[in-house]
Amino acid sequence: MCYHVNQSSLDFDEDFKVTIPENWAKSTGERFHLNGFAHPKLGVVASDKPNDLQEMEWGLVPFWVKSAEQATDIANKTLNAKAETIFELPSFRAAILKRRCIIPVTGFYEWRHYKSKTYPYFIHPKGLGVFQLAGIWEELTDKETGEIKRTCSIITTEANLLMAQIHNTKKRMPLILDVDNAKKWIESDLKKDEIQELMNPISMDQMASHTISRLVTSRTEDSNVKEVTGKAEYAELPEMVD
Repeated sequence: MCYHVNQSSLDFDEDFKVTIPENWAKSTGERFHLNGFAHPKLGVVASDKPNDLQEMEWGLVPFWVKSAEQATDIANKTLNAKAETIFELPSFRAAILKRRCIIPVTGFYEWRHYKSKTYPYFIHPKGLGVFQLAGIWEELTDKETGEIKRTCSIITTEANLLMAQIHNTKKRMPLILDVDNAKKWIESDLKKDEIQELMNPISMDQMASHTISRLVTSRTEDSNVKEVTGKAEYAELPEMVD
């Protein structure tokens, strides 16, 4: 799954031009560790404005939701959408066909289980740039206030070899697209089979990872700091297979 991301440095590829608002850094605050269960606003490139970075709340709320209570309940269950079932589930099946988006991230966090303990990892692109995570989005108008709320979900796939070793219980990973496929993903006229062709795990050769301290799960210290991605060694952990 993918519930924790880093959007601290959105360095877009020259071939994927995106306009970032001038006040982005000041208005959004630090983005070293964004926890999905806190429903933060993510920087998103959506199909309706494919050249602009906009904000959407993490946790997709379908257009057919009728109450605030129902919206809150659903948002906690829609941080991720499985590629294998996304065309079938009522919460996602309309958005995947018409409202797709890219969530650019500097990296994301996942946990490896070993001998009854969990060990946090930071997974990031090899070299410069960002991961372009595939997502879907929705728009809902509050009938009482008239407020327009935009929400999103990150799509996940089965894990590649690297992620199967890190996320070794669920063996899932976010759907990561290269620049060409990311641009195609947010085209508005894709058919179902064309969308499905893009929903494959990225090669592990494009990913790097390292263990980090347990600051990322601290309940007493602020984990939304630059140091959260710093390397930490755990001597008891066996090496992973290349």
